Amino acid sequence: MRSKLFVPGSRPELFPKALAGQADALSFDLEDSVLETAKAGARRLVAQLLQSPEAAASKKILLVRVNGLTTPQFEADLAAVVGPRLDLVNVPKVESADDIRSVARALARLEKDRGLARPIGILANVESPRGLRFAAEIAGADPRVAGLQVGFADLLEPLGIDRADAAAIHQLQLAVRLAAGEAGLWACDAVYANFKDAEGFRTEALAAKRLGYIGKSCIHPSQVALANEVFRPTDQEIAFAQRVVEAAGRSTAGAFTLDGRMIDAPFIRRARAVLAIARQLPPPAA
Repeated sequence: MRSKLFVPGSRPELFPKALAGQADALSFDLEDSVLETAKAGARRLVAQLLQSPEAAASKKILLVRVNGLTTPQFEADLAAVVGPRLDLVNVPKVESADDIRSVARALARLEKDRGLARPIGILANVESPRGLRFAAEIAGADPRVAGLQVGFADLLEPLGIDRADAAAIHQLQLAVRLAAGEAGLWACDAVYANFKDAEGFRTEALAAKRLGYIGKSCIHPSQVALANEVFRPTDQEIAFAQRVVEAAGRSTAGAFTLDGRMIDAPFIRRARAVLAIARQLPPPAA
C-alpha cells in the first residue's frame, strides 16, 4: 500500500476517478472532510459505492475512515459500510487497546449477521498524546489490527507543535513505526497537506521509507505518483535482495558476507520482504 488516497464521502463525482486512478488504496472518508450536516448522506453514498459492480471489480484496497468511537456517528457508519468489499476500517483518534477491542466486537457482530467469512481489518490512527503513549498496546490489541497510521494534524495542532519541525516529525514517525513493529504490523505515514509542495511531500515520504513505513496517505491525486515512486523498491534494492536470498540458500552458516557486509537472519528476512513487495507491484509506468 504505497499510496492511500483520501476521497471525501460526500463527493461521489470523485469516486469513479479514484477507482480509475493509480493509488494502491482508497480511503473513503466519513470523518473530517465531511460536514456534520452531510454525514448521513455521505454514509449512504459510500455504502452504495462499496456495493457497486465497480467496487467489486476493483483490485484496490478499499477502506472507510469512519467517525470516532465516541461520536454519535460511529455505529451508523460501521453498519452502513461493513460488507464483502470493505478491506479495512480506518478508526480515527484511537487512544487505548479497549477502543480497538470495542471496534473488533462491533465488526464481529455485523459480519456474523451478514454472513461474511472474511474478517475486516482495522487501521488504527495514532492522533493524540495518549494514543501515542499506548500505541504498542493498540497495535497488539486484536488480530484485526493490520497497521497503524500516524496523524499529525490532530496530534500537533492542539499542542502548538510546528508541523514543519522535521526533528519532531521524525521522532513521532519512529515512535509509531516501532509500536507497529512490536506487534509485527506495518505503519502508514500521515498526509502532507500542502499538495502543491511536491518536494516537501517527497522529502517526508523518503524519511518515512527510511523508517520502514510501507506508504503514505495522499489528500490529492497529484501526490499518488510521488508516493508510488518513493515506496516502490528500487531496481538496486530488488537486485541486492535477490542476491541476499540466493546467497542465503547456498550458505551453510548462520551468517555470511556479501559485498563486504555481514548478512544474517534479520537481513535475510528483510530481503525476502523486499522481493515479496516487488512481486505484488505493477510494472513501473513507461
